[in-house]
Amino acid sequence: MKGIVLAAGRGTRLYPMTRPVCKPLLPVFDKPLIYYPLSVLVQAGISEVLIIVPPGEIPVFEALLGDGRQLGMSISYSVQPVARGIADALLIGEEFLAGDDVGLVLGDNIFYATSLGDTLKWAARHNEGATVFGYYVEDPRPFGVVEFDEDGRAISIEEKPRYPKSNYIIPGLYFYDNSVIDIAKHLKPSARGELEITDVNLAYLQREKLRVVPLGPDFAWLDAGTAESLLEAGQTIRDLQNTTGRYVGCIEELAYQEGLISQEQVHQLGRELSMTLYGQYLLCL
Repeated sequence: MKGIVLAAGRGTRLYPMTRPVCKPLLPVFDKPLIYYPLSVLVQAGISEVLIIVPPGEIPVFEALLGDGRQLGMSISYSVQPVARGIADALLIGEEFLAGDDVGLVLGDNIFYATSLGDTLKWAARHNEGATVFGYYVEDPRPFGVVEFDEDGRAISIEEKPRYPKSNYIIPGLYFYDNSVIDIAKHLKPSARGELEITDVNLAYLQREKLRVVPLGPDFAWLDAGTAESLLEAGQTIRDLQNTTGRYVGCIEELAYQEGLISQEQVHQLGRELSMTLYGQYLLCL
């Protein structure tokens, strides 16, 4: 399975902050936002990743992450010329995927749980068709809502329903088998002119191949799409790190835990940042 991070959003809801820099490069407490979705793919056991960025931004992302070699990964980049929806990322990534299954994560989504890695690896191993994740919220009406049975089989998906059939929403993380490219190629743009990821999920639902993995109460999901949610995300990350003593979204530590790099390589990366608490954390691993 390969991974795609859709980080092509300009973040117009965050203007003027995002006029000079695209949203995935904004700081969320002590690290760039892009670290968090990238860390999700690492925890799922994925080491080959395509990051889709806005036009003109590849050099900036390369300056931050390079080709991933320092993390034991392979990171490549592509551009989404115009905003054509989440499902467009699958078409952009067709050549990169080369027939493999894919884990797709949105560049402004943050997930955290002590058991996150185990949950993601289980979902990736047991993916037959498509797997989405269900996150419980009190008011699901502003979101895409999924209804599923006790076996995790999806029954219905509704976008921003007035009367939701479930309190579980679908956050921006999806696992698909290699038939997803053919599905994406046959999508028709929605009324807003985009290729909707909900339509991809509905195609799998109609085939009875859409599994839902509910995320328990120990899971935190944060969406940094507005100034308010960006601030809240930063405060939550700070509080989690202060409480647990573990850094959230630390891709160097996660790469080490996954066996992608050695302890000495982690410490070398830490020495490069030794003037920061982040670098000192790496040196203590």
